[in-house]
Amino acid sequence: MQFRIHHRTHYRYAGAASESFMEVRLRPMTNARQTLLSHRLESDPSCNLHAYTDYFGNHVQTFSLVHRHTELVLDSYAEVETHAAPPPEVALELSVSEARQLYRAEPLRFFEFLNPSPAIQFSAAVNKLANRFFRPGNDIGPSILALNHWIYTNLRYVTGSTRIDTTVDEVLTQKKGVCQDFAQAMIAVLRSAEIPARYLVGYIETDAQRDAGQTEAAAKTPSKRRPLIGAAESHAWVEVCLPGGHWWALDPTNDCVAGERHVQVAAGRDYHDCTPTRGVFKGTHTERLTAAVDMRRLSD
Repeated sequence: MQFRIHHRTHYRYAGAASESFMEVRLRPMTNARQTLLSHRLESDPSCNLHAYTDYFGNHVQTFSLVHRHTELVLDSYAEVETHAAPPPEVALELSVSEARQLYRAEPLRFFEFLNPSPAIQFSAAVNKLANRFFRPGNDIGPSILALNHWIYTNLRYVTGSTRIDTTVDEVLTQKKGVCQDFAQAMIAVLRSAEIPARYLVGYIETDAQRDAGQTEAAAKTPSKRRPLIGAAESHAWVEVCLPGGHWWALDPTNDCVAGERHVQVAAGRDYHDCTPTRGVFKGTHTERLTAAVDMRRLSD
């Protein structure tokens, strides 16, 4: 599938900011599941952009504004083609015990994705789920899918029910959250079970977005697939490293394997490593921050 994506971020300040420095992760990746065809980032006020690749392989753009301004608008425009990339069946059929032996042979490669991180901590509740789903003799593929399904069926998707700093334990206790919470809860259980997992952020073509680009007749045709849901600004899901090195993407918010309607922008240990925009400024405070994404399918 091919998509055109417009992501707008708008900062409005209470007064005039005298200086701003911003770090932006808005450029989609090129990998086995997708190809970036084009991307550009525009800012108002305009400025010079600098780019680098961070520790986790994410494309980062930075800039500074050294004159007074009362608002800042960032427009990211991208065209991406997504591909099907099924995991190797042999990797899914290995037992959890066999997979752990292979992971332990490469401790440095998986260190960041096997240990707790700032937003993902282990606990008694997390360890209990890890022991429940990942018994040594179980096949690893079906076990991962079972956990993905459990997160979906036991947590309710409720916008505004959590904060950006809500812990995994709080999410498991109140049994509700948003895509960030679903992803981080699943990652916590996987890492507790000694299975490397990382946090992905990007875009998802929800059914509302898909229908907006259809003809009237096509939009009225009922779909037999479960509707895909996600945040209007960005979406979060999970990637698990299978034995052999294949990263398998799963979306616990939608109880599915992440497919051609998912577009990846950044990866990391948790949301701290993948924040779309992050910065500092002098002279005032943010009065309002809004973000919106328009994702249009160009072809199947």
